[in-house]
This record gives sequence, structure tokens and C-alpha cells, in this order.
Amino acid sequence: MGVREKFDFDLKNLRDKLIELGSLTEVALTKSINALENQDIEEALQIIEDDYRVDDLDEEINDLAILLIAKQQPVATDLRRVIVAIKISSDIERMADFAVNIAKSTIRIGDEPLVKPIHNIRKMHEIATKMLSLSIKAFNEEDLVLAKEVADMDDQVDDLYGETIKDILHLMEKKDHLQQLTQLSFICRYIERTADHATNISESIMYLIKGQRYDLNS
Repeated sequence: MGVREKFDFDLKNLRDKLIELGSLTEVALTKSINALENQDIEEALQIIEDDYRVDDLDEEINDLAILLIAKQQPVATDLRRVIVAIKISSDIERMADFAVNIAKSTIRIGDEPLVKPIHNIRKMHEIATKMLSLSIKAFNEEDLVLAKEVADMDDQVDDLYGETIKDILHLMEKKDHLQQLTQLSFICRYIERTADHATNISESIMYLIKGQRYDLNS
């Protein structure tokens, strides 16, 4: 295998690991909202336990990327591909952490009946998880249009976040169920930050394709 062939092989391996990382995180996020909705403590505990798989894979990606830079000394677009992989891996790992945080909040709420419907939280979560899925697709296909579409979806999450937090703060004024409402507000924040990290991935894809940095979170 020639030098270029070896580099392309390793680059594909890096991309495949990143896609796997995204898939694991998407599953964790989906399970986290189901655990909350069903107040399923066992599932929440399993999400926390399984997080090591994401952490290990994130380390593998970083190690492979550093090895590629050290041994192959890539330039131009090839170097951007490796750098972007490191950045995207970090963003996805943080999203997995938010799934764990949602699981921890679910455990803290316990079996106390939910004091408000979580329709908005569920909707926020669905959009944020879809943003992750589409951002990984945009990375794999180096699709600029899809990356921009993902970033645009962040506004929907922000609007739902503002509306839901306003409702929670209104309920807090009654001084009842403060612990649960606090945890629900945390969950809203975790989901909003998940969407922000998906937007960061879109920015990284734009940098990969255009060689220029864009701020899509402003």
C-alpha cells in the first residue's frame, strides 16, 4: 500500500469512527428523553453506564488524528479533514454528556408525577437529535447545503427553549415542586446546548469545504 493509499485508508477509518460516535450519541439522546418521559430510572442508569463507549471512541479518534498529522504531515484540505474530525468528535462527545446529564436529572426527579406536560421538551429534543443526525450526514457527504440547514434548525430549538423556560419560571412562583422544576429547567438547557453543538459541527463542515470560519450561533 502506497503512502497516499495508506493515508486515504486511515482517513476513511477516522471518518467511520466519527460516524459511529454520532450514532452512539444519537441513541443515548433518544434513550434519555424516553427515560424522562417514562420516568424509567433503570434506563437512565444504563445511559450513564454506557457513556464509557463514547469516551473511549472519542479518545480513539483523537489518537488516530494526531497520528495522521504526525506521520503523514497532511496539508490543505487533507489537514482540514483531520482537524475538523477532532473538533466534531469533541462536539459529539459533549452532546453525549448532555444525554448523561438528562439521565441524571431524570433520576433526581424520580417517580414524582411530572407537574407539567413535557411536549415542548420532547419537541426540542427531537429537533436537536435530528440536527445531530443530519450534521453527521453533512460531514460524511461534505454537503454545504445540509450543514446550513442544520444550523437554521437551531432557531426552532431556541424559540421552544425560551417558551418552555418561561412556563417553568411561572410555575416556580408558586413555590411548589421546586426541585423537579429546577431539574426540568436543567434538561431544557442541556437540550439547547446539544443543538448549539450540532450547529458547531455545521460550522466545522463549512470550514472543511470553504476553508473559512463562520459563526452560525450568533
